[in-house]
Amino acid sequence: MAEACRMNLIEYPDRATLMTTVAQALAADLAAALAAREAVCFAVPGGATPGPLFDALAQLPLDWARVHVLLTDERWVPEDDPQSNAALIRSRLLTGHAAAASFTPYYTDTGDIETAARTLSRSLAHVLPIDVLLLGMGADMHTASLFPKAEGLTEAMADDAPLLLPITAPGQQSRRFSLTAPALRSARSTHLLITGPDKRAAVTQAAHLPATQAPVQIILPNATIHWSAT
Repeated sequence: MAEACRMNLIEYPDRATLMTTVAQALAADLAAALAAREAVCFAVPGGATPGPLFDALAQLPLDWARVHVLLTDERWVPEDDPQSNAALIRSRLLTGHAAAASFTPYYTDTGDIETAARTLSRSLAHVLPIDVLLLGMGADMHTASLFPKAEGLTEAMADDAPLLLPITAPGQQSRRFSLTAPALRSARSTHLLITGPDKRAAVTQAAHLPATQAPVQIILPNATIHWSAT
């Protein structure tokens, strides 16, 4: 059993309050980063959960033209695929004021995922460290696409891992890109968004487990965890 890491967890009365409050917290972190640096990196997840948060955040007035948005993870699918995280980000975050932000999708219809991961890791190295990082977590304690027992997890958890690596999650056909452990761990500001009693139990358990069993554990010491029961 790993030594338990300390957690900074904030509870919200409902999901709507969580989404609007975390959007404001992210905006404050982005504003602070923009005051300190000419350009900032904002890394975000896909999935259904953060959609309302993105809707709220996109309407907040920031100097979005100096913000570079990255995905924490992505499937190796084109943007017309329903599972594309890039398509979600374009429709839910890169609107309103946030339409001025720059964004780097990961999928390309030429080449393969290994080549794309190497090329992107080199071309995006200049954006590190991530200024503001938003993550989700599954009930299996994965974050980004760092799944327990995934093919490629060991390489992605290594201290010398590049920015992005291909991951194949157990029981899933689509291969994925994921930001790696050193890229996630080095973020200047980290927020973890979770809802429901199952994920509250999972994140509590993850604090007592090694990162190989609970990959989300790598960011817990530095993260603010935002949770609502619904």
